[in-house]
Amino acid sequence: MSESKLTKAYNDFMEYMYEATDDTIHTIADKLDSAKEKISEIGGLTQDEINHVADSVSRDIHHAADKLEDNSNDSLSEWLKFDIELIENFALESFLDVADKTRIELAQLSATAKQYSHPYKTGELTAPGTLSCEKCNKVIAFKSTSVIPECPECGAHTFIRN
Repeated sequence: MSESKLTKAYNDFMEYMYEATDDTIHTIADKLDSAKEKISEIGGLTQDEINHVADSVSRDIHHAADKLEDNSNDSLSEWLKFDIELIENFALESFLDVADKTRIELAQLSATAKQYSHPYKTGELTAPGTLSCEKCNKVIAFKSTSVIPECPECGAHTFIRN
């Protein structure tokens, strides 16, 4: 599967999740399931690819919800570790709204939030931001939705979001 197809699917997931943010009845997990159904209806991705993208979206939203202090540009720039002006073709408002809704949900479910702190791995998708290699601490900045490569410094496959 091409990276551009996966990154488009990631951004589509974010759009569908954003559209559902006004719905206060359903959880973020329900909204993610709904987005998976919509992506599946569009076609072009296998179920494994849809699940791969959904896992990446969920991880990024939960991490942002846990780490962003507020929805300000300064807070987002700090989380990304670079100026938000550098982000290419990413719906920041959508991401922040979904992350804010998720932050509320995480506050209610703080014990389960720890499961989303696993390392980022080569081949997974990630939202814009900065990751550091767990082995050599090499920093990689992603200015758009991207597939995580192996570490260009040491070849390792696990990263943490700064």
